[in-house]
Amino acid sequence: MSTYKRLPVTFVRGEGAWLWDNTGKRYLDALAGIAVCGLGHAHPDLTQALSEQIGTLIHTSNLYNIQLQENLGQELVRLSKMDKVFFGNSGAEANEAAIKIARLHGHSQGFKEPVIIVMEGSFHGRTIATLTATGNRKVQAGFEPLLKGFIRIPYGDIKALHHVAQSIKEIVAVLVEPIQGEGGINIPPSGYLQEIKTICESHNWLLMLDEIQTGIGRTGHWFAYQHEDIIPDVMTLAKSLGNGIPIGACIANGKAAELFGFGSHGSTFGGNPLACRAALTVLNVIENNSLVTRSATIGATLLHEFREQLKDYPKVAAVRGMGLMIGIELIKPCAELVTQALENGLLINVTADRVVRLLPPLILEDAQADQLLNVLSDLIKRFLA
Repeated sequence: MSTYKRLPVTFVRGEGAWLWDNTGKRYLDALAGIAVCGLGHAHPDLTQALSEQIGTLIHTSNLYNIQLQENLGQELVRLSKMDKVFFGNSGAEANEAAIKIARLHGHSQGFKEPVIIVMEGSFHGRTIATLTATGNRKVQAGFEPLLKGFIRIPYGDIKALHHVAQSIKEIVAVLVEPIQGEGGINIPPSGYLQEIKTICESHNWLLMLDEIQTGIGRTGHWFAYQHEDIIPDVMTLAKSLGNGIPIGACIANGKAAELFGFGSHGSTFGGNPLACRAALTVLNVIENNSLVTRSATIGATLLHEFREQLKDYPKVAAVRGMGLMIGIELIKPCAELVTQALENGLLINVTADRVVRLLPPLILEDAQADQLLNVLSDLIKRFLA
C-alpha cells in the first residue's frame, strides 16, 4: 500500500554510523532510523547476542514464564526507579497501554467518561486511540470519528493546564512528551515537567510521559524526565530500546503500577525472548560504554557548533536540542534539504515542515560529528542564500 513516500535509495549494509546503498555509495546516518539505532548498525555485541538467541529460543508465549523478559523488566525498573513494566511491540502499543491505565484509574474513582489531557503538536502513534491523542490534524484526517476522552492544550503552557483543571471534573491524566520530536524538537521551559507533576499530584491525576523518542540515553540521561527531579506515574518506551528489533514498554509507578490485573491487557509477541535479549544487550552496551554521557557531551558540542556556524543567518529561526536530539528551524519549508543531504552522503529528516531534525546514533565519533556539522551547515547556508 502506498503509505510511504520513499526516497530514491536502497540500503544494503550498515556499520556503526555508516550505511551503504546498492550502488556502493556510503552515507553518514544522522537519523538512526528515526531515533531507533542508538548503537548504530551491525553492532558486534548485538549481532552476537541475537545470533545466539535465534539459535536458542525466539518465542514461546506469555502463557509461560519468560526469564529474559523478567530480567529486562528488572533492568528498566532499576534505571527508571519505577515499579512495573508491560511489554508490547511498538511505541503506539506502549501508549495504548498507558491510555488504558489512565482510564482504569478514572473508573476506579467512579468516573464514567475519564479525560486525558494531551498537547498540541504532539505525536503518540497511528492507532485510533494514539492518533486521537496526537496533536496533528494531518495524522487524524480521514479517520473520524475519533475517540472521546481527550482534551488538548498548548505545549509548554502551565496556565492552560491550570485553567483546564478548574473547568473539567473527570480529568485522570496528562500525557506529554518531555521534548516533542515529530512536532519539531520543541523543548518546554525549564521546570515544566516538575510543575505538571505538582498539579497531577494535587488532583490525583497520572503524569504519563511519552519517552519513545527521548528515552534510552537520547537526551543525555537515560530518560528525559531525569533532567528534572521527578518520577512519572507512567512512561512509555520503544524505538531505541531494541535498536531495530521491535519492542515497546509501558512502565508504571506507585498506584498506576497496580491497575492492570489478570486479563486486563496482553500481547502475543510482547516481551518475547528475542526482543528482550536485544533490549538487554542495548542497555548493557550503553551502560558499559558510558554512551549516555557521550550523548550529552557530543550533543552539546554539536548544538554549540551549529549555533556558531549559523548565527549570521537570520533565516535560521532557532537551533535547539538536548543531547543527540537536535532541531534546526528555518523560516521557510525546507523538505528539499533531505534530498540535497542524501546526494551529499548524509541522512537527515525534516519535520513540522521547517525543522531539520537530527537524531544520530549514540556511538557517533568525533570525526563523524564534524562531517555532519560541516556538510549540513553548508547545505543550509546554500539553501538560504
